[in-house]
Amino acid sequence: MTRIAPFAAVLLATVASAAMAQTRPDTSSGAAAAAVAPQDTAAAPLTVERPATMARVGRPLLAYVPAEDDFGVTHSAAQMPVTTLAQAVALAYRGNPRLQAARADARSADYRYPAARSQFGPSLSVSGAYNFTRNRSEVLPGQWLGAQGFTSTAGAVLNQPLLTFGRNSAAAAGALAESQFARDSLRVTEADVMLAIVGSYVRLQREANAVTIAKQNLELLDRQYRDNAERFRVRDITSSDLQQIETRVAFGRAQVTNALGQLGTAQGAFLRDVGARPGTLAAPDVIDVKVASLVQALAVAEVNAPLVRAAQAREKVSRAAWEATKAESRPRLDLQGTADYGTLTPYSDRARTTQLVGRAVLTQPLIDSGLRNARRNEAAQANQADWRLIDDAVRATHQSVTEAWNVLTAARASLDHYRVAVDAAQRAYDGAQLQQRAGDRTTLDVLDLARDLLNIRLSYNAAVADEYVARAALLAAMGQLEAPLLVPGLAGYDADAHFRRVRGKGDVPLLTPLLSRIDGVANGDTMRDRPLRDPAALEAVAAPVPLQTPR
Repeated sequence: MTRIAPFAAVLLATVASAAMAQTRPDTSSGAAAAAVAPQDTAAAPLTVERPATMARVGRPLLAYVPAEDDFGVTHSAAQMPVTTLAQAVALAYRGNPRLQAARADARSADYRYPAARSQFGPSLSVSGAYNFTRNRSEVLPGQWLGAQGFTSTAGAVLNQPLLTFGRNSAAAAGALAESQFARDSLRVTEADVMLAIVGSYVRLQREANAVTIAKQNLELLDRQYRDNAERFRVRDITSSDLQQIETRVAFGRAQVTNALGQLGTAQGAFLRDVGARPGTLAAPDVIDVKVASLVQALAVAEVNAPLVRAAQAREKVSRAAWEATKAESRPRLDLQGTADYGTLTPYSDRARTTQLVGRAVLTQPLIDSGLRNARRNEAAQANQADWRLIDDAVRATHQSVTEAWNVLTAARASLDHYRVAVDAAQRAYDGAQLQQRAGDRTTLDVLDLARDLLNIRLSYNAAVADEYVARAALLAAMGQLEAPLLVPGLAGYDADAHFRRVRGKGDVPLLTPLLSRIDGVANGDTMRDRPLRDPAALEAVAAPVPLQTPR
């Protein structure tokens, strides 16, 4: 039985933590209260001249060939700028290369099941040959007798497995589990892609707002510099005071440049994930997490999380492989028929002969020096490993759900405090400016308050971005982050429909269902889900944390 990729690859799709880390801002970037307002993200922040030494030579660039997506739609090479999250999700759902590749992998795995089922049916092979034969024999020293001639022969072999005592049924069960594993892995990939889309969208808004905040901070410092330059002219402040402001102005210009660089990076990530350039992004629609407590979120995840479902399917694959190795020690019964059409002599086609033979062949392996036993034990331990990985998948899912829940709860709880802090910092700065003119505040005091205002605005915007991405990450960990659920009216891709279309392609009417039912009696149950054996995976959260309603 074909051994699919290690399940550790699926664990890489535990995407909640990575996606939230990707959207978490650096200390030098962020956005302000305008994080949910439309921002201009379309213009490229930095322009770089291509050096003459980088001119394209030799091979031309790869050509674009329009092709249909998984929904039968042909897209043009140029996409309109994306302005809403719904557009980004719909475009990526139809055209993201990772998602399309995962769908093709799932369709490929679907064909393994009819291929395995075809082993229950008959097989017929025919052969033909045109021969030249020459024989020479030395009857006496120096005297030779011989014959030569051309002949033609034909033959046919018909084989019908009657009872394989579990071999074919185990192969079919393994193929069915592989198909289900591929479809569950597709759900993992889809959640990963959708979370990346949400993260790229929010991150781009955050970086666009960071540019706006940095520019506003620079304008504030420029204005303060102009005012204090006039005061320095009349000797109201010292040169040291003016130089302090000049230092902050230069640093503010550097912050604008860095923010523009971060915006350019976010634009590149957006283009990679969505497949189109961003326009002026609108505020994303609210994502409903649909659960009111962490316990509810964990309960939903244990049933629907694609990571857990994929682990269950992966265990069924190795369980079927185990059954197949056990079946190798049992007999098998095949019905065979042969038909041959040839010649009486190997030197002439003049006289012909035909032969028809029918037989029942019973095969029983006896001695193989322990090979079958070793393979059976190997398959048993591989199944034990996959069984344990179910527990690991549940732990990983619990961790992803809990992390997303805590980030979401903390972000929501902090938003009100950040709003108050932003308002207080703005009033403190405005008041300090008046006090400076009256001589009650130093220039350094005002500059420090301007810096505090900038940092608080960036921190507030980071909380806004984290709160939104945490919603998506929570849905992804629960197995609920699907494009048709995010965009009402969007036609979903039905991987199960493709499997239903191809699953019976290898069946012989009446014969295959009958033989598969009889052949499977010798095997154990390969369809039921294994129970969990890890106490930590079974533990519920002792103290449910209610989710605060966003304001």
